[in-house]
Amino acid sequence: MIRDLAAVAVGGALGTGLRFALDLAFATDDGLFPLSTLIANILGSFVLALVVAHLWDRSPLWVRAGLGAGLLGSFTTFSALAVAVVQLADVDQWMLALIYLAATMVLGLAAAALGLRLGLARRARLDLVNE
Repeated sequence: MIRDLAAVAVGGALGTGLRFALDLAFATDDGLFPLSTLIANILGSFVLALVVAHLWDRSPLWVRAGLGAGLLGSFTTFSALAVAVVQLADVDQWMLALIYLAATMVLGLAAAALGLRLGLARRARLDLVNE
C-alpha cells in the first residue's frame, strides 16, 4: 500500500512537471485556443492506451498506479478542458469552444484507439518471441 501511494506521488510529480513544461512551451492567453491542454489530453490518451494494452496485466499494482493515476492522471486534465471551454464561451468564442471540445474528444479517442492497437501488436510480437 505504501509503495502504491509512493508510486502515485512520484508519478504525479513527474506528470505535473511535464504538464507545466508543456504549458510553458505552448502558452495561451484567455480567449485563445488552449493548445497545450489539447496536446496533453491527446498525448495522454495515446500513452495510457499503449501502456494498458502492452503492460497492464504484466505489471505489479505499484507500476500501474504510478503510471496511470500518477503520471498520466496528473499530465492529462479534464478540469482544464472544462475551464477552457467555459472561458472561450464567456468571451463569445462559441465556435472555437465547440471546435476545441470536438477536437479533444475525436482526437483523444483516435489517439487511444491507436495506442491500444500499437500496444496489442507489440505485445503479440513479444509473446511470439518468448514462446
